[in-house]
Amino acid sequence: MTPDQMRDASLLELFRLEAEAQTQVLNTGLLVLERNPAQADQLEACMRAAHSLKGAARIVGLDAGVRVAHVMEDLLEAARQGHAHLQPENIDALLQGSDLLLRIGSDADWADGAGRESIEALIARLQGLPGEVAPPPVQELLEAVLPVPLVVEPPIAGPEPREPEPPAAGDSAGEARDRVLRVSAERLDHLLDISSKSLVEFQRIKPLNDTLHRLKRLQASASRALDVARESVLDGALDAQGQTMLGEARQLLGECQQMLAGYMADFDEFGWQGGQRAQLLYDAALASRMRPFADVLAGQARMVRDLGRSLGKPVRLEVSGETTQVDRDVLERLEAPLTHLLRNAVDHGIESPHLRIRLGKPEEGVIRLHARHHAGMLLLELADDGAGVDLERLRDTVVARGFASPDTGARMTEDELLAFLFLPGFSMRDQVTEVSGRGVGLDVVQHMVRQLRGGVRMEQRSGQGASFHIEVPLTLSVVRSLVVEVGGEAYAFPLAHIERMTRLQHEDIVQLEGRQHFWHEGRHVGLVSASQILQCAEGTRDETGIPVVLISERDTCYGIAVERFIGERTLVVMPLDPRLGKVQDLSAGALLDDGRPVLILDVEDLFKSVGKLLGSGRLEKVDRSGRQGVGAQRKRVLVVDDSLTVRELERKLLQGRGYDVAVAVDGMDGWNALRSEHFDLLVTDIDMPRMDGIELVTLVRRDNRLQSLPVMVVSYKDREEDRRRGLDAGADYYLAKASFHDEALLDAVVMLIGEAQG
Repeated sequence: MTPDQMRDASLLELFRLEAEAQTQVLNTGLLVLERNPAQADQLEACMRAAHSLKGAARIVGLDAGVRVAHVMEDLLEAARQGHAHLQPENIDALLQGSDLLLRIGSDADWADGAGRESIEALIARLQGLPGEVAPPPVQELLEAVLPVPLVVEPPIAGPEPREPEPPAAGDSAGEARDRVLRVSAERLDHLLDISSKSLVEFQRIKPLNDTLHRLKRLQASASRALDVARESVLDGALDAQGQTMLGEARQLLGECQQMLAGYMADFDEFGWQGGQRAQLLYDAALASRMRPFADVLAGQARMVRDLGRSLGKPVRLEVSGETTQVDRDVLERLEAPLTHLLRNAVDHGIESPHLRIRLGKPEEGVIRLHARHHAGMLLLELADDGAGVDLERLRDTVVARGFASPDTGARMTEDELLAFLFLPGFSMRDQVTEVSGRGVGLDVVQHMVRQLRGGVRMEQRSGQGASFHIEVPLTLSVVRSLVVEVGGEAYAFPLAHIERMTRLQHEDIVQLEGRQHFWHEGRHVGLVSASQILQCAEGTRDETGIPVVLISERDTCYGIAVERFIGERTLVVMPLDPRLGKVQDLSAGALLDDGRPVLILDVEDLFKSVGKLLGSGRLEKVDRSGRQGVGAQRKRVLVVDDSLTVRELERKLLQGRGYDVAVAVDGMDGWNALRSEHFDLLVTDIDMPRMDGIELVTLVRRDNRLQSLPVMVVSYKDREEDRRRGLDAGADYYLAKASFHDEALLDAVVMLIGEAQG
């Protein structure tokens, strides 16, 4: 078989996967050998990894890979036998060889073309004497480490790393470890979606079970009432036929009670068993997406080491909690912010070796990263033993760049000064280097962490280093939330964005500069009505005070007034239909235990919405109950759509504008509602089960009572023929969901039937 025939796509893919695993073993081992060149187990592991890659490259006909792996193996073997002592220059060359093997596995043609010169230079370098070649410049190192993002297996000191999985029932531990199955991420996501919906649907059994228990109590009350009635007529006031009927009723009621008791016992058992299995299914599906935190660290220790050497700073990364399990999606999105923080720590935090020695510190700097679970969240602490932040220099930079006057800058606290480091474009570097100075850093970190529904804060100890505390959910499929009521509907605030919840009395609210505030922990906090932000009709609050949720971002804090606290819930996230695009102030949906839909709020959007209200001067007072008159009867709208997401979104939008809204799940349900109730407008989808929108509109136009009812079609179909088909059936207005947004829908409704109260 020729080399060309051996370069089969499937074989190359297998080599690429092996190269990813084995180069990770090499990177991990070489970083250990740099600190302890004589550590036998790591020398052995690195030599086996190079040997395995040499054999694999020979099988698939990658001659360049064979040559690189061979000279790496020779150098490692010489070190193992004591004929050579590994110097930092040797480690540099071996790490570069690891990068080249990974590049050869990803792009075989590169090795025969543009990469030939780099490969020959490395081979010559590895065959030379130790210490003869200086370390490569920073740009070459960074390009070698960060050219293409790769997904690699966790570091395992052995030639054949495998992904760990729990032992199967009846299998020995060794057999279970050998059973590895590759499943696409899409299939796992689909499994998790099904299991989460199953879990939520099964939770709806609880209110049904409560209803059955109430029915049982009612039957018991009826039985006692019947006994009292029977005793009252024992004196013969009732004839024989009445006595017989009373006895039969008593007997039938007793039989019903026995049957209900039996069925309830079975239902309780079914509910418990089914709930347990639904929970186990969801937990198993979620566990299949969980990966050890070590996965996100692949290459980070190497990056810290190489960047430190390029800057003349010996630095090492110490990690604890590598086995902490985290959702795959969270891990992928944590890689970029962690890279930012690690690079900042090396560049800004760790001092030069001679300065560290003068300060009484070890020559080598240390960055520590610790991961752990706490209350359903992943907590990360990244700390360095560097210089910390020069607060006076930071204060001068803030004033020099016009962010504050000299007097204001002089009064700023440490927390207020550190907050400037998270501003977009803010940098304390006077010159742009290859590593920093462009003003892109902590603001990006904060933005990416907030996209994960998490938070980040910074602490510093002058002369002793800085630390960052990151808190993100373990998984994006569930979110711990505070569920509240706004406009009579349920909404959820992710707990990660809530500073606290409180209740205000009317006397606690003060008017400052045309805005409502209240006093909280030594500062005035602006008060905003959630109903105005979400464009909902303000509902009735209880008499115990105004429920307020405090949300904060950097040094900005607002109190969001709601109508009622429903309580803390762990919600299974149901993404909004992507065809709707980004819906303002909302991030996702979910279902409560009783099956009611709840919309999860996007707190970053809420801050933007509050800013717009403040800028427009349209901010209303929170307590508007005194101005809520009875008014005229509201106009009624029937929304017909088989999509829960679309149906609930349209209902909330219309109710927020003051319309009385009813919903139907398909055309048949909508037709029954139209025949039994009065409506001023019909809003319907086209593609629905049982009866589609065209059939529904046709029936409406044929009915003498409904002929004049305004009809709007809201459909995903955006072609001209679909629009003409809907209008020909009798619709008065056609709105495509592809261009759907709040104002388009509401403007069309106003055009057809006017404002909510005529």
